[in-house]
Amino acid sequence: MAKILSIFKKVGLLREEYYQYSSKKEELLKLINEAEVSEQTYNSNAIENSTLTLEETEKVLSQIDLDRFISERELFETKNLARVVSYIQNKAKEQELNLDMILLLHKMLLSNINDEIAGRFRNDKEWVRVGAYIAVDPKKILQKLDEMLIRYYSSTEESIIKRIVQFHLSFESIHPFVDGNGRIGRVLNNYLLIREGYVPINIKFIDKKLYYNAFKEYDEKAKIKIMVEIVGKALTNSYHKRLSYLKGLEIITLSEYSKRKKLSHSNLINKAKRQTIEAFVDKGIWKIGIE
Repeated sequence: MAKILSIFKKVGLLREEYYQYSSKKEELLKLINEAEVSEQTYNSNAIENSTLTLEETEKVLSQIDLDRFISERELFETKNLARVVSYIQNKAKEQELNLDMILLLHKMLLSNINDEIAGRFRNDKEWVRVGAYIAVDPKKILQKLDEMLIRYYSSTEESIIKRIVQFHLSFESIHPFVDGNGRIGRVLNNYLLIREGYVPINIKFIDKKLYYNAFKEYDEKAKIKIMVEIVGKALTNSYHKRLSYLKGLEIITLSEYSKRKKLSHSNLINKAKRQTIEAFVDKGIWKIGIE
C-alpha cells in the first residue's frame, strides 16, 4: 500500500512541475505528442500481435514502402489507430467521454478492416472470450458501461491512477466489442488523462506479460496492484520525458550517462525501470535529461 501511495504522490508532484514549465510552450508539447503517435501505435498494435516493428510502423505512417509484404489488415490497423491517437489529443479537451464517443473511436479504428462491426457494441448473439472466461452477456453491455462511466465520474477524490486503472480493467472485462477492445481501451485511458489535464501514457509491448498478469490479478483476486504500477510508471515516464524537453536539458542515452558519471549501466537500467531516476523510454531506448 505504501508503494502505491508513493506512486500517487510522485505523479502529483511531477504534474505540478510540468505545469510550471509548460506555460507558453504549446508548440513544443504539440511536437512531442505528434512524435509519440507512431510509438503509441506500434506498442498498442504489438500487444495485439501485430508483426510490424516500430521502424515499419513509422514507414507506414510516412507512406514509405516496406521491404516486405504486410497484410491489408495490418496496414489499416496501423493507419487507423494512429488516426485515433492523433484525434483524441484535441477532442478529449473539448468533449467529455461518453458512449457515443466510444462508438465513434471504435468506428475510426475498424474502418476498412471490418465495417460490419465497426462503431457498434456486440449484439445479442455475439459472445467473446476474454482470456479463460466468457465476457459480459451482450444484453448487459450498455448497463455495465453506464455503471463504469458513473463510477469513474463519481470518484473524483481518488487518485487519477486508481480511477484510470479501475476504468481500464472494467472496460476490458466487459469487452463490449467483437474486436478492437484492447486498442480502444488503451486509447480511452489517454482520452481520460488528457481530459483531466494529465499527459498521455504509452503501455509498452515489452511489458505485455506484466500487463496481462494485471488482468489475471484482477480477474482472479479482484486486485489492481499490478495495473496501478504499470499506469503509474507509464505516467512518470511520460512526465520525465516532457520535463526534460521543457527544461531545455541535454537529452542523452542512459548508456552515455553511465559513462559520463562512471556508474553501472545495468544498475541505472534497473532504477529507470522502477522510475526512481528521471529516465524515460524514447523509441525503445532509455534516455535521461541532464543540465
